[in-house]
Amino acid sequence: MNSLSSKKILNSKWTAANPTNKEKHFLVTEVEYDENGVVIRCLIEAVMTRRSRVIEWRSLQNGDQWVNGWR
Repeated sequence: MNSLSSKKILNSKWTAANPTNKEKHFLVTEVEYDENGVVIRCLIEAVMTRRSRVIEWRSLQNGDQWVNGWR
């Protein structure tokens, strides 16, 4: 399990444990918070293809899917 703080997630770097479409390295480019400061949306961008997608930010804690940093 990766440790993760909702306050430090913006611009964090991640490596997909099981890359698809040659997209291995990702950067969190946008985080949207509600009025209580709770993350409601997280946008990650593939470094190689620049393709973006919305993910559940807590899924980044799953070590079977994501590794913190670029490896």
